[in-house]
Amino acid sequence: MRRLSLRGAAALLIFIVVAVTPYCRRKTARVETVEEDNTQLASVIQANDAKASLQLLKGFYEIEQGAWRWTKGQFSVTLKTPPQAGVKGAMLELALTVPEPVLQRTQTTTISAVVNGAALEPETFSKPGQYIYKRPVPASALQAEAVTIDFSLDKFLAAGVVEERELGVIVSSAGLLAQ
Repeated sequence: MRRLSLRGAAALLIFIVVAVTPYCRRKTARVETVEEDNTQLASVIQANDAKASLQLLKGFYEIEQGAWRWTKGQFSVTLKTPPQAGVKGAMLELALTVPEPVLQRTQTTTISAVVNGAALEPETFSKPGQYIYKRPVPASALQAEAVTIDFSLDKFLAAGVVEERELGVIVSSAGLLAQ
């Protein structure tokens, strides 16, 4: 008995489908597509990771120099809640840079964060440089699988001051860490 080659089997299958199709009684074929959501939310995201864009909800610009992103005066992220955070709480960490051009015009800028309605202590910056905005997040704000964190700056550069974009701070990462 001869076996069909892979190419021969494929040709035979195509022939059968083409030959049988006209005899089907259905007037319209109904095709259902199922989209699988393989996106996994992370507790910590890097601004230079293109996949992180899914968790950057608003107020972020595109990746620059392969490492970071400018923000607007208000910006939001969604982060996965770490294990046991709904019981023990978590630590929010936002790695940011306060650029000199911003402080030359604003003198200071204060960042605030709200996690599911829980306002975190703000922090004021008066010198340019790299900082980590680090605040404890109460367990009561971390009851869901993921949370949205809304950040706001009291002072930032309006669009058209330095360039056509509104400019706040530069972010390199954001994360919720288990306590």
